[in-house]
Amino acid sequence: MKKEWMEALGHMTYGIYVLTTRVDDTINGMIASWVTQVSYEPPLIMVAIHPNRYSHNLVEEGRAFALHMLRRSQKEMLKIFKGPDPEKKFKDIPWEPGKTGAPILNDCLAWLELTVQERHTPGNHTLFIGEIIAGSTRSSGTPLCTLDYDGMYVGKE
Repeated sequence: MKKEWMEALGHMTYGIYVLTTRVDDTINGMIASWVTQVSYEPPLIMVAIHPNRYSHNLVEEGRAFALHMLRRSQKEMLKIFKGPDPEKKFKDIPWEPGKTGAPILNDCLAWLELTVQERHTPGNHTLFIGEIIAGSTRSSGTPLCTLDYDGMYVGKE
């Protein structure tokens, strides 16, 4: 991709989410920023995940995931979900299994649980479109977004 395009893309803003998923006894969580609502009825959310991410195969196999909106004050929590060891990510984080088994974090601004309805690969990321099956607001505050984060994800591998 051209350098000037990469710089321009670096100015696009997104929410910063924690995506969790589960297949049998295997759980994982990752940071996701390419997320958007795509339909009101039915309520659909799209998330883009690179195939080299561990969570990609779990979402594909389990056909479900949860998205967690964090408060700006929870920025430090992102360090936990950047690590490579799934078991360490959840060691000190209170959570409960959702309807699909995906981990639902107890401490977040809000969460949504989704079942995958469609999967598309228009480029080097897979777009998973999920239908909301559960969700709730847990606290008040300002959502964490890319303006609060130390860097922008513009699709580098």
